[in-house]
Amino acid sequence: MSYTETTNNSWFSRLGSSIKGILVGFLLFLLSFGLLFWNEGRTVETTKSLDEGANAVVKLTSAKLNPKYDGKLVYTTGKADTKEILTDDSFAISVNAIKLIRTVETYQWSEDVKTETTKEVGGNETTTKRYTYTKIWSKRLIDSSRFKQSSTHQNPTDVIYKNKELVASVVTLGDFQLNSSQINNISSDSLLPISKLPENLTSNAKIVNNTIYLSANKNSQTTNIGDQRVSFKVVKPTNISIIAKQIQNSFEPYKAKAGGEISLLYPGVVSADAMFKSAQKENMVLAWILRFLGFLMMSSGLSMILKPLSVVADILPLLGDIVSLGIGFISFVVAFCLSLSTIGIAWIFYRPLLGISLVLVGFVTSGTIYYSRKKQKNNSIKPTQEEYVK
Repeated sequence: MSYTETTNNSWFSRLGSSIKGILVGFLLFLLSFGLLFWNEGRTVETTKSLDEGANAVVKLTSAKLNPKYDGKLVYTTGKADTKEILTDDSFAISVNAIKLIRTVETYQWSEDVKTETTKEVGGNETTTKRYTYTKIWSKRLIDSSRFKQSSTHQNPTDVIYKNKELVASVVTLGDFQLNSSQINNISSDSLLPISKLPENLTSNAKIVNNTIYLSANKNSQTTNIGDQRVSFKVVKPTNISIIAKQIQNSFEPYKAKAGGEISLLYPGVVSADAMFKSAQKENMVLAWILRFLGFLMMSSGLSMILKPLSVVADILPLLGDIVSLGIGFISFVVAFCLSLSTIGIAWIFYRPLLGISLVLVGFVTSGTIYYSRKKQKNNSIKPTQEEYVK
């Protein structure tokens, strides 16, 4: 099922929208500097804190409480265990577990929009949108009132069963008791087998591959909008490894002198060295993600600031495309150089030697681009001057 809509946007309205976008572009441009600078500080702080922790950690041979390590950063491993029975009354499921997770999906309409834009001489723009509707299983309720064809593709606004997570309140690790944050970080879940339906659901439900299918229409033999399917995952008592500050018979984040906090929990039996190495790797991955995000914000902001130039040039579509490519190139190069310089300045503050080197790279890159363009410009002018002399 699909629906096509075509709209026309005049050159003046496009120019007005691009001018309004300048403010958003400036905001993105300015925020990118703050993000890049803050990210380098966060990265250095975390790196130093983890290095400090790796040298200070006390490795316990077993999860036995020893008062002499109170207030120290400790490493231990063992079985995260609980005696609690978690029960989902709606489906008569009870299990001894750290977590019982109910996942509910509802059969609904989904709208997909594909947009094609063509430019015309004079700067006007024609936009064609093709709306396609399909039925899917989704964990969230999809708001069909926002659909282009909402009257013929209606989703339920509420459902009987929703996602739910039950968590044990008391989970122990040997002589220690885990706090709520540590309990939530235990994520080694597995599918819970389901073999029997509760009596109140036998008339409109069935079990297929450990999933309960609930029909909104009891008399229907097909899957309809509003039907639900429910599955369960369980986190049973399992081995974990933990690095944190020992506080009596519990744990809390360890505040390093470098400023960061250390509280690590990994599934299975993992050595302290491997945990610190993994945390350092995760820190660097996050650093590069935020660096790329900062660069993207800066480049996008510059493109929005310069956007009116391409709209003005769109009076001739080919000229507008050339100007857009130029704006994209300029935005990329300027954002690249400014991002490097910003990161370098941050490193001067946090890592002086590396920071100065990075700033120099940024300035050298900018200077090389500037002088190469200036040289090309002079070379293009020179033949004309010689011809004039002749």
